[in-house]
Amino acid sequence: MFGYRITLSKYANDLSGQGSKLFGSRWNHKGYNCLFAAESRALAMLEYAVNTRLNDIPDDLSVITYDIPGNYLTLCITDLPANWRSPVVPNETRDFGTKLLKDAKYAAIKIPSVVIPQEFNFLINPLHPDMKKVKITDISDFSFDVRLKN
Repeated sequence: MFGYRITLSKYANDLSGQGSKLFGSRWNHKGYNCLFAAESRALAMLEYAVNTRLNDIPDDLSVITYDIPGNYLTLCITDLPANWRSPVVPNETRDFGTKLLKDAKYAAIKIPSVVIPQEFNFLINPLHPDMKKVKITDISDFSFDVRLKN
């Protein structure tokens, strides 16, 4: 399975999940490493767009392609906390995702996207022993089309 991420070019080779550890996210508390990817480039761009203000979109972006091993957990909407799509990130989703990361049963978790629930993102656990099987297969320059934000 391939996953895609859009990020600042200077972080394109970083598989540590350090940014998420420092700031937290919808699916993890601060202090827990997590790397995020989407199942398509288009979804990766939408995920980036909803999490970045127009004035904060830099010129130096890259889209990274990850090869994610087949041993991952797939979650359905019914598996998630009831308020998982709340515009304000709820602690329940952070608790839920952090527990999955701490349990470390899987290198990756396939989870419905808040933006498009019928599509999926991946929570990749950089501290899982199988992380060495997650490979970057491509890094390409990405130009964000700001018309999306107008």
